[in-house]
Amino acid sequence: MDYRATEEYGIPQEILMENAGQAAYFAILNEVGVKNKNFVVFCGVGNNGGDGLVVARKIYSSGGHVTAYIIGDPSKYKDAAKQNFSIVERTQIKIINLRDISLARKAVQSADIIIDAIFGTGLDRKVTGIHKDVIDILNTSQKTIFSLDIPSGVHGNSGQVMGTAVKANYTITFGLPKIGNILYPGFEQCGKLFVTHISFPPALQNTGEINIAVNDPKPIPARKKDSHKGNYGKTLFIAGASNYLGAPYFAALSFLKAGGGLSFLATPGNISAFVGNKGSEIVFIPQKNTTSGSISYENKQHLLQLAEKADMVVIGPGLSLNEETQTLVRELCSEIKKPLLIDGDGITAVANDPYCIVKRAAPTILTPHPGEMASITNLKTEDILKDKINILQETCLKLNTTIVLKGAHSLIGYPDKKVLINLSGNSGMAVAGSGDVLTGVIAAMAGLEFSIDDAVPMGVFIHGFAGDLAAKEKGEDGIIGSDIMEQLPVAMKAMRENFEAITADYYHNIYII
Repeated sequence: MDYRATEEYGIPQEILMENAGQAAYFAILNEVGVKNKNFVVFCGVGNNGGDGLVVARKIYSSGGHVTAYIIGDPSKYKDAAKQNFSIVERTQIKIINLRDISLARKAVQSADIIIDAIFGTGLDRKVTGIHKDVIDILNTSQKTIFSLDIPSGVHGNSGQVMGTAVKANYTITFGLPKIGNILYPGFEQCGKLFVTHISFPPALQNTGEINIAVNDPKPIPARKKDSHKGNYGKTLFIAGASNYLGAPYFAALSFLKAGGGLSFLATPGNISAFVGNKGSEIVFIPQKNTTSGSISYENKQHLLQLAEKADMVVIGPGLSLNEETQTLVRELCSEIKKPLLIDGDGITAVANDPYCIVKRAAPTILTPHPGEMASITNLKTEDILKDKINILQETCLKLNTTIVLKGAHSLIGYPDKKVLINLSGNSGMAVAGSGDVLTGVIAAMAGLEFSIDDAVPMGVFIHGFAGDLAAKEKGEDGIIGSDIMEQLPVAMKAMRENFEAITADYYHNIYII
């Protein structure tokens, strides 16, 4: 966008940098005030440092006391950044070329507000040397910190901390949020996040070439007064084993709790009665079981017949890793002709032969956590975490499937490389049973007349919203799967009655300047 604004629309870099600094200045003015306060601006020698110099000039002209510390050789400034350095040099703003780290420590101690303009979004190496020392001083200062574009030390395309990173109270980012502003751990480093479009033409922001967006929920269709349970979806859950009684229960009952119509649970006959004692609203279809208590391969034709009568099939929660059952899962995945959601042990089965789903005509959804995603892609979990977006896009395209990569700010990826970043949810949801609830909610959204493409992100959002309601009531410590599930009707009611308030205020910690 930055390049195209200049090359195609003729907007000079000087104007874009001035607008960025102006927007940052207004955020600072509105949040903490400027006049008679002592500001310290730490500037690198790239364009981010140039933005910092504009902010310093704006603060100075409005009655603030400001000192600019340059980290690096000022002769490396180019173009608009070089011009702004030259302007600031001619003012009475104090500029210090920082070589002695003790000067930075003294400056921070005497500052009211600190401006971080050290690195921008282009950082691709581990932070070391004097840059690391300065960031460490900032993070232990207990002073209010504003970061420009992204906290220095956060990777702009992954959100990863490159050794160390500024922990800002506020971040002003330019154009649109960067991936690193939204994904953890970068999101947590940003504090309150402001966005300014710095006069980029709307055509650049709305182009279809931008494949990544926040998962904004849609209004839930009204329930018809004259309706019956069949109007809200019939989902078949193939789930459970003798050692996993909770997973099938949470998945099948959460479908109903989120507004689904008919929940059929195909589970080993030896556990049907136990699960039925808790979930009597579920329609149970007992299956022959293996000697280890999992679903036997003998049930294949029966399960295919059941799938034909369903609107959607969920396979995997608590199925176990029994070899016979895993073989059954792979064959069912390739032969079921209805929309299919694969979770838990079903993902393990597919990971051993991903091509069992590639040629499916009906939509396929996978809901892995990073460890399961590593199995699917034959990568290490740490590699997944370092490059979530690219790996997700490549895998969705390769497998022709929609994938929910679960975690803090879960990602929803599509075969066309579109990725949605979900902002609902909290750390208390990192608990057994939570993922099983998610499968039921996604299926319920499909039953409520959302297309599959819309049902997946809606399910992810509602699941996180219910978890947030549970955390609000009980705190994040000790939330269990049933707490999330029990909040689903409350979440649905709130979404129907207060949609605008929830979508505008509840999650959007992103403020437009």
